[in-house]
Formats: sequence, C-alpha cells, structure tokens
Amino acid sequence: MTGCGVAAGRAGSGVGRAVFEPVALGPIALRNRIIKAATFEGRTPRGMVTDGLVDFHRQMAEGGVAMTTVAYLAVSPDGRTDRHCAVLSEATLPDLERLTAAVHGAGAAVSAQIGHAGLVANSRSNGTAAVAPSRRLSAGGTLARALTDEGIERITGDYRRAAEIAVRAGFDCIEVHLGHDYLLSSFLSPRLNHRRDSWGGRLANRARFPLQAVGAVREAVGDRAALTVKLNMSDGIPSGFWLDESLAFAGMLESQGAVDAIELTGGSSLSNPMYLFRGDAPRTEFAATLPAPLRFGFKVSGGRFLRDYAFEEAYFLPYARQFLRETSLPLILLGGVNRLATAEGAVAEGFTLVAMGRALLRQPDLVSIWARGEADEGLCVHCNKCIPTIYSGTRCVLVGADQAG
Repeated sequence: MTGCGVAAGRAGSGVGRAVFEPVALGPIALRNRIIKAATFEGRTPRGMVTDGLVDFHRQMAEGGVAMTTVAYLAVSPDGRTDRHCAVLSEATLPDLERLTAAVHGAGAAVSAQIGHAGLVANSRSNGTAAVAPSRRLSAGGTLARALTDEGIERITGDYRRAAEIAVRAGFDCIEVHLGHDYLLSSFLSPRLNHRRDSWGGRLANRARFPLQAVGAVREAVGDRAALTVKLNMSDGIPSGFWLDESLAFAGMLESQGAVDAIELTGGSSLSNPMYLFRGDAPRTEFAATLPAPLRFGFKVSGGRFLRDYAFEEAYFLPYARQFLRETSLPLILLGGVNRLATAEGAVAEGFTLVAMGRALLRQPDLVSIWARGEADEGLCVHCNKCIPTIYSGTRCVLVGADQAG
C-alpha cells in the first residue's frame, strides 16, 4: 500500500497551479479542478433529506472543492437501492433546495448523481420488484423482472422528470450513473444483458437505453445545468463490459452531443466492488453490518465478494489515458487520488477535472490545505473501513481517533 498517515512534505502555495485555476464544465464555471466524487452518504433515513446530509456537503464545499456530488438520488421509487434512498420528487424538492443553497453559500457548485438501481436494488426493502435487462437474481436475493419496452419508456420518462426536479432544486450539474451494475450499466454489460431484441446483443443495441436516458436528461435540463456521466471503463469481472466497448460507447456519447464530461470508473457492485476501491478489504467490518444469519456465510465466502487489490495511487489512470486518446469529450479522473502531484499531473495530461472520494472523507478541507501549501498528500490510508459506514452515516473511522489523539 502506497498511502501514508502523514503528509510527506510541503507543496508550496497553490497560486499559479493549473489544478487551482477556474474551469468551465459545460454551462457552469468551477473555481478549481477538484470535485468531490459521489459516495453514499448514509444520511437519508426513509428517503428523507436530513440536516446531516446538508452539513456533509456544506463541509465539502467549505473545504475547497469546486463541486460536491450528492449520491445517490433515485429517479423513481423502484429505482432506489433500498427504502433509505432519496428519490428526486416534489416531496424532497424543498430540502434539496436547502442543500444546494448551503453549498452555494460556501462558494462551490453541487451535482446530483441520478440513476435507477436495477439489479443493485434491495427489492425486499423497497417493497417492489427489481428490474433488469434480463431475468436474474438481484442484490436483494429476489428474481428481477426483465424490462418490457413500456418499462424502458417509463423509466426514460423518470430520468427526464428527475432531472427537471434537480434543476429546480438548484443543482448545477446532473451526473447520470452508468456504472457499477446499476440499471443503465447492466444494459451495457454483455454479462448481464442477454436480450435478443433491439435492446440487447451487439453494443449498438445494448447502448440504446443508456443513450436514450442521457438524451432525455439533456432535453430536460437544456443549458441550465451541466450534464456528466459516470461510466465504467471495466466491470472488473469476466465477460463484463470492458475497455474495447467502453471506448466505443464513449464515442457514441461524443457523437450524441448531450454530455459535458465523462467521469471514468470501474467495478461491479454485484460481483466485485473492491475493483473500484482497491486497498484493504474491510470484510470483518462489512460482516458486522449483516443480519446474524448471513454473517457466517459471509465469513466463508466474503473473500470472493470483497477481493484483495493492492492500492496504487491513481489506479484507473492507465485505462483512463486511453480515453484521452479516443475522445475529445472532457474527462474526469477518479480512483485513488491522494496526492497533489497526482492531481496536477492529471490536469497536465489533459483531464479536465479530478474526482476524489475517500481522501475527502478523511480530510474535507484537503483541497484548501493543498492550496495553502501546508501539505502535498492526504492522510487517507486506504483501509476502506469507511465503506461499511454507508449504513450508519458515511465517515472516516480514523477521524475520531485523530481528534482523540
């Protein structure tokens, strides 16, 4: 593991460094090139937007990021991950307006990550059947229904309505989730999409629904907000969506002309989540979040679900560089950015923005620390014990220890 617990040195003032310069993202202006990536906040009990969620994103904004991303806002009740997931609706609109106002008051922009969970949904918790490209077991252990043409059109309309509500709530950017086995991602995946109609088979067909949903979002928001997508470069599993097709799909997005940037990610929420995170696999901590009957089984098989991947700084960079060569769309680098030099290097190579997640959970003010020249590396040690806290309020478990010391 390459992370360290103490910053290695002094970076010098951030003045004059490209990573701290303003940049345009579609129709909006950002104060620098570092954004807070979407990470489940665990602060929407029963789908309610809470003071805790508002404070979480206000803190990120006060810490210096250009934009913070609210995750994960479902486009419909059946698109929730579980019953504690917030839905973009008239009911949540007033509190989401309060959240965006708080972020704007701290000088940052705010993005809404929107999507439909599909196979990742816990249908028992939601009280509604999960849907997917093809019939198969969902994350909730129930059989998901294969979407009909009418279902695809309905959900496309849900994306359009959700995006309109997000703009009314004051969001500056909409991020459409096209990764991690969520519904649109599963349509792209040859492993999960076994359809033999015009929505399955060759990539052009598997891409139809994702492109249609993205187009509907752009129609809804026009030039009132930026539009980005979070796209899997690789699912990290055999027979899944991989670079050859994700590069081709990026070309389709470019030809469509609807999106302002692509955030590049990877991994499978259903089969290989650690492909996204890398570093220590928090199996013991994750097992503790499960009901007692499931814990023994997880102890036996958890190593196959939470696999071991050594952490490397900017571990997605080799794949992401291929997109720089293949598309002219602005790109957002994600994945294990913990050092100022890494962010600077990404911008120098041509990435428009750098997205950070766990490093900002440990230090919400890390961008300001870098800009002041007080350090050039974050304190995150990539233990990943923050991952199981999504069920109780996502946080770095080491922050309390820091303060106690």
